[in-house]
Amino acid sequence: MNRRTMLMLGGAAAALAACSPTMGAGPKLGPDGKPLPQVYPTAAQGAGTIEYRLLDSVNALRQARGLGQLTLNAQLNAAAATHARDMSVQNRPWHFGSDGSSPLVRVQRVGYTGKLLGELISETYETELETLATWMESPDMRNVILDPAATELGFAWFQEPNGKIWWTLVTGTSGGFGGFQSAAFNG
Repeated sequence: MNRRTMLMLGGAAAALAACSPTMGAGPKLGPDGKPLPQVYPTAAQGAGTIEYRLLDSVNALRQARGLGQLTLNAQLNAAAATHARDMSVQNRPWHFGSDGSSPLVRVQRVGYTGKLLGELISETYETELETLATWMESPDMRNVILDPAATELGFAWFQEPNGKIWWTLVTGTSGGFGGFQSAAFNG
């Protein structure tokens, strides 16, 4: 090979190396040796993107099992948003509000006239789809998502400045039948 060919090959190799990830670079580790969570930028997703991505995914799961689709309900969304923020204030994922309110009281406060069927909550750094996948792994949580009586969905989150996300999903029906279920996942 002549010198010009060697220089061209060397330049091409350097350009490719600059484009590829650094060899051996992995996730940053915390003091416990475990990978630090990656922040999921919910604000950068755009209004409605996260809600509809989750709704589409839930409806795909329901359709695969021959169940009816859910629609987003503004009142259930409001109840979910209130609880997601309140869990952050309390710094714990649980189904009771800082004022002692239950999921049923929260949906009544926002004027929901249907029947509350279930509530799922999570404290995590994961995306909405990763959280949904985790919920689907638990029979109790999967039953809330796949409840045949459900017709409506509320979904919201609150993200702290450190990136931690508090997710709340609420299901209901305007038909007035069914029974309340709750389940939590602490990620």
